[in-house]
Amino acid sequence: MNPRTHRPHSAVIPVLLALVLALAGVVLIPRISSAATNLVTNGTFETGTLAGWSCSAGSGAAVSGSAHTGTYALQGSPTSGDNARCTQSVSVKPSSTYTLSAWVKGSNVYLGAEGGTSTWTSSTGWAQLTTTFTTSASASTVTVYLHGWYGLPAYQADDVVLDGPGGTGPPPDTTAPTTPGGLTVGSPTSSSLRLNWSAASDANGIARYDVVRGSGTPQSVGNVTSWTATGLSPSTTYSFKVRACDAAGNCSPYGAAVSGTTSSGPVDPPPGNLPKHILTGYWQNFDNGATLQRIRDVQPNYDVIAVAFADAVPSQQGAITFNLDPTLSSRLGGYTAAEFKADIAAKQAAGKKVILSVGGELGTISVANSTAAANFASSALSVLREYGFNGIDIDLENGVNAQYMGQALQSLRSSFGSGLIIAMAPQTIDMQSPSFEYFKLALAIKDILTVVNVQYYNSGAMNGCNGQVYSQGTVDFITAQACIMLKGGLRPDQVGLGLPASSRGAGSGYVSPTIVNNALDCLTKGTNCGSFKPDTTWPTLRGAMTWSTNWDALNGNQFSNQVGSHVHSLP
Repeated sequence: MNPRTHRPHSAVIPVLLALVLALAGVVLIPRISSAATNLVTNGTFETGTLAGWSCSAGSGAAVSGSAHTGTYALQGSPTSGDNARCTQSVSVKPSSTYTLSAWVKGSNVYLGAEGGTSTWTSSTGWAQLTTTFTTSASASTVTVYLHGWYGLPAYQADDVVLDGPGGTGPPPDTTAPTTPGGLTVGSPTSSSLRLNWSAASDANGIARYDVVRGSGTPQSVGNVTSWTATGLSPSTTYSFKVRACDAAGNCSPYGAAVSGTTSSGPVDPPPGNLPKHILTGYWQNFDNGATLQRIRDVQPNYDVIAVAFADAVPSQQGAITFNLDPTLSSRLGGYTAAEFKADIAAKQAAGKKVILSVGGELGTISVANSTAAANFASSALSVLREYGFNGIDIDLENGVNAQYMGQALQSLRSSFGSGLIIAMAPQTIDMQSPSFEYFKLALAIKDILTVVNVQYYNSGAMNGCNGQVYSQGTVDFITAQACIMLKGGLRPDQVGLGLPASSRGAGSGYVSPTIVNNALDCLTKGTNCGSFKPDTTWPTLRGAMTWSTNWDALNGNQFSNQVGSHVHSLP
């Protein structure tokens, strides 16, 4: 018996059966094992392109040589200001359950669906991520996404599968906008150039414009047609090009590059004519148990006093006004508008700045269209001039619309003049990514923005700029959060650290003045860091902010005395 030719009886029987059935005219159809329904277009990237996918700031590519299966895989390349987010809109059914999976490798690779769940991993080899979600009762599409983390090495992804019932909604938008034209580069100063271009068109609207300087990485500047490049060197020529992107992530080709040259002379001073390092404190126009103060009572270590808060004008969308709280005035034994204005003038004569804050936890002001933007700008200008405020602070804790608030602030600055201070106090979550509206607003008005004092409290745990998660109340949390802004496109002189003045000033996140000072040292000098130490330092970091001067007074002025003196001692 030859073992190479002998066929076992178990194998002979099916062959004979098939022969008999064939002679009888019966055709056997081979059984095919069922596979998962995949609603993702080009989930294997075997087209050798990113067809069906859109990656932020041109950060993705289909690469060969190391795929999980087949020849090609997605490679996303994060930068300090972009997490290489690649998305695809998929048609789905409402109230249906879906399983999303992908094979990934790299540091801090995320997989998820907008409005659903997400998951992530770090792996040097291929590892599968899987998450399940249920669509809402009105859903017709869902956006699935992959991304890495800011400043980390490139990641790869392959074999992306969305398993579930196919939808009947409209097909995904895969049409790119037209290329913006008419780019001009002018209005030179010694450190800036103003860019203007013609609006692109898209059936579903433009979401943002990306600007590239020279051969650098794209920077999203929001849905605007003018933008100022800052931080440039005197007497230097720079080239720029612009593209348009829609909400689905489709981007036009870049237009032709255009050059401009900065003027000679010293670098322009920061907006607001402020000291190099500043301490900002909020003054409460209400009584909540903290020490009651008039403006004249605010501790002298505060360089900027933010009056909290402006009031909404119910009959005029986006408009603001200001009124002294009558209860506060009564408990102070009478505090008139005339005295308030005189106190502001006295503080300014002492070298301080007093600005008006818009928002707060209960702030109801919304600037979400062009009418509201115009109303905000005109009413803010009127209030600032009436009381003698030096500027405005945006503290809208219910969110902002980067496009229209940006328009409002640009208009206000044009009317008020170059001395206008523009501050912002977003919550920690608002500045986790340059794709978030608050961050987009900061970048869109970077040329006129004074300082962003993020509230590093009431936050819980958050990802830092190194992709690690840190809990609030530590020097690592503060430094790793500030690092996101510092590497995400803002200048160091536009970044401040916001902390409560006492444990009663916030629900959570209070740290001692020593921790605040350690964070300032870590970021500016590379000393007194915790376990996280940034790979560079930012000596021109602007300073610190606290809520509030009133809580500080109740706590023995520890914040203004200790943090204030430390801020002013920074080189």
